[in-house]
Amino acid sequence: MNHHIKKGSNSIHIIEAISVDSLMQDNVKMIRHDDYFGTRQWQRYIECEIGFILPNIQCNWLENAVIHTALFYGLTTVQLWQQLPFNNELRQHLLDKVLIHESRFFRHLPSINFVTECAEQHQLRKRIATDTSEMFHIWSVGCASGQETWSLAMSLAAKQLSNYTILGTDVSQQVLAKARLGQYDAKQQSLIPPYCQQFVQPLSPAIMADEASIGNTYLNRTTASSSYGYWQVTATLKSQVRFALHNIMDEKPPTAHLQQVIVCQNMLLYFRKFDQRDILARLSKQCALGGYIILAPGEALFWRPSNMRRIAHPHLNAWQKIST
Repeated sequence: MNHHIKKGSNSIHIIEAISVDSLMQDNVKMIRHDDYFGTRQWQRYIECEIGFILPNIQCNWLENAVIHTALFYGLTTVQLWQQLPFNNELRQHLLDKVLIHESRFFRHLPSINFVTECAEQHQLRKRIATDTSEMFHIWSVGCASGQETWSLAMSLAAKQLSNYTILGTDVSQQVLAKARLGQYDAKQQSLIPPYCQQFVQPLSPAIMADEASIGNTYLNRTTASSSYGYWQVTATLKSQVRFALHNIMDEKPPTAHLQQVIVCQNMLLYFRKFDQRDILARLSKQCALGGYIILAPGEALFWRPSNMRRIAHPHLNAWQKIST
């Protein structure tokens, strides 16, 4: 049974037959004592909320996230469980702790190069047609702390392209806050190719402290330990990049614009196969005719949509939309 949940402003609404209340009733015996941690109930809750399947190997990570959230709000794990359906702040805090994913710059260079070539061809066609008004829209799904999104922006800017916009989305508020700042450490800078180093500028400890003062949890934590080696993406990139909170399990897209390119890599593996199909169907609807969906190599090889064709490329798992 597939358990999808829609979030409202003050409550959680269940789409299908199961509810958070029934989950709590099913596990009430497991969480009767404040010191008892029922891992399975929390795995099921995370799957219901955002579709993610947390493997057993990540049980310790999940347990730490739950306990941290409960302690942060002065609650027991039982009280946290009981209040989650009615408190969006608690829910978001828990998701932030569970779903912070590591990423890196230019993680898959063939994909970055392919998107850049698509943007170049789009701009050339519009220039020939003397129509420079149409934007080239790119959507980076599950952008985490923004490395993929900024990598795309750097690559397009290095080619001196214009009239494009890049949207990065994630379900975690915490990583999106870091992505918007565009501030990273020296290890991440070393992954950026030489032709894109022009979009990197040093970041002084004073600037780090100013940014931390706005209340960003991540910076409060990292600045307290060390500011050495930090840098930020240049301001020239930020006018064409934005980030938004979005759950890929939601029917409503994060933007009304159709996308020329949708990059969704290394995320589908966290979902069950039937949820992967639903996600890909939604992405296909948001893809413009002639546009592309780029997945990670080896990802969702079962997918055979009638309105998409796979691109013959030795290093890419890319699909072009050929019909509506």
